[in-house]
This record gives sequence, structure tokens and C-alpha cells, in this order.
Amino acid sequence: MLKVSTFPSIQARVQLLTGSQSAEYFLAGFFGLEWMNNATIEVIIEANGFNNSLAGYDNCKNSNNYRSAGGVNATAEWVAIYLQNATTRFQSMIQGIDWTLADTYAAQTMCPYETVAYGYSAFCNLFTYTEWEGFEYSLDLTFAGGSSFQSPTGRAVGLGYVQETLARLHNHTLGYSGSQINTTLDNNTVTFPLNQSLYFDFSHDTNIMSILTAFGFRQFNEFLPSTGHAGPHNLTVSHLEPFAARLDIELVQTPSPLSENRTYIKGDKTTYIHFILNQRTIPLGVSFPECGERLDGWCELETFLKVQESAEELAMYDYACNGDYAAVPYGDVTDGAPNN
Repeated sequence: MLKVSTFPSIQARVQLLTGSQSAEYFLAGFFGLEWMNNATIEVIIEANGFNNSLAGYDNCKNSNNYRSAGGVNATAEWVAIYLQNATTRFQSMIQGIDWTLADTYAAQTMCPYETVAYGYSAFCNLFTYTEWEGFEYSLDLTFAGGSSFQSPTGRAVGLGYVQETLARLHNHTLGYSGSQINTTLDNNTVTFPLNQSLYFDFSHDTNIMSILTAFGFRQFNEFLPSTGHAGPHNLTVSHLEPFAARLDIELVQTPSPLSENRTYIKGDKTTYIHFILNQRTIPLGVSFPECGERLDGWCELETFLKVQESAEELAMYDYACNGDYAAVPYGDVTDGAPNN
């Protein structure tokens, strides 16, 4: 995700990280090769201990220690199950190397990375279709237990960006802390511009998952067992956060209210909010009943803002990120915050 304001003065906020050139490519494709005349990039420090809502885990201590290891632990348990046969298969063909389960998983991980980088990887054909289904599911477990509702820091890591989004929607700056937002930047309309029709923000896949969690998209809050594939499920990383994932948040104003079946009814202009993840609508009424079961998946903006008033309380930011609480087994955390 990337933060940009509107024409003719575009504000782009990107991470200072390896691969940040993708932001430049995006801006060139969006605004042309002369994009530097129409956009400015706001560079944010990405390192442990620095406030950065686009890498919320960097200033959330417990997201980087054993308290948030549930997803990694669940993945390890699942890998030992679905790659057992593959590991035995490889061991029978290799001499002079103590080939382990970890080596098998590393070899499987090489396939998508080499395919993206080079267009082809010889590692891909080493595995069966079922083993590839298992690989996909291994990442679902990692995200669920490390960045989403099964993580005690799932909401806290995404909270800062949610606060910034709500501040934009309310049209005000942010001069308070309480999360990992950078108040020096967010309390200044030069670095946190308001009244813009277009914003962009670049972030990471796990941060997008935590942002969805902090907003409270409980449609992705289904328990995924680590002992067997759950079958079709909503929290599928290849659908939610693939390479170059994109979350769009749109505001739509209609001349009069739209009913749930998209027919105009008598009334004043009404503003709706629409979430699109990788070009697919996230139906807001599934997670927020107050929004109604609309055919378009929208929600009245005022209703959505009212629902989000509890986001900070539910995230329990300071306790989740800095508290001294016991680590619990994967599956014991169910709402993206520490158990009380």
C-alpha cells in the first residue's frame, strides 16, 4: 500500500526498504515518466523501535517474540505432516547430505520466488499438486497465528494505519500516540495532507493482514487447524496477500440513499465506503452487521465510522505490544488481542 494525495500535488509515502524501487515504477506507470513533477515521496524509517504504521510490527515488541509465535509453530506442525513423504522421497535420491524436513520446505519455497524473479524454477516440478496445496495452507497458518486474529498482536500491529485512515476520513491530523503512528509526520498537513481525493501507501503483506484484522474483518477469523487442511476457507493468503497485493478503500457518494438491493430511495446525498482487496469487493456487512447485507458490499460511511470507534479498545495496543503476559498455544487467541 502507498500514501498519495491528489492532483496536481501528489504525496507518496513509501518504506525505506529493499525493493522500494517498486514505488518508483508504480508512480511512473501511474503518472508517467515525469511523475517527479507531480508527486513527492515521503520516506519513512523502517527499523525496530521506530514508529511506522506501514510496518507496525517494528515498534510492537511482542509481535517479534515467542508471544506471537503461534503461526510459526502451527506451520511447523503442518509442514511435518504434509511434507513427510516428500522428505523421504528426496532423502532416497540424495547422498552425502543429511537432508531434513526444513530443507524440503526451503526447496519448495524456492519455486515461487524463482518463478517471480526469473519466470521459471526447476524446484516447482519436484512436488505434487497435493503438496502444493499443503504449501499454500502452511502460509495461511503463519498469517493466521502471526498477523491476524489468532495472534495476540494481530490488531495492534495494524492499528496505526487504521487510525490514520479514520483520521483522513474525519479530515483531521493526528497529534496523539497510543499506537505506532509517527505523530511528528501525522500532525503536519505537509506530511499528512488532508482533503485529498487520492492517497497511496506502500507496505508489506503481513501488515495488510494485520490492518484487515485491526479494522475487524471477522470474515477472515476462522480457526485453521494445524493437523489437517481446513478445506475452502476465507483466510487464504494466495487470495488476500499475493505478490503485489493491493487493498483499495473507496468513498462513493450517491445523489440519494441506495437500498440494500441498489435502488434509489428518497433522501439526501449519501456517502458509502467500499473495500476492494485485489480487485474483489470485501462485503462489509459480513463482518459488520450494522452495514446490512448489501448486494454491493458497501456500508454507509457514518455507520462504518461508528463501528470503528471500538478499534483502539479492541487492539489493546500497549498491553498487546509491551505487556508481560503468558504465551498461549496456537488457537487459544481468537480476536487478535491478548486473552484477558
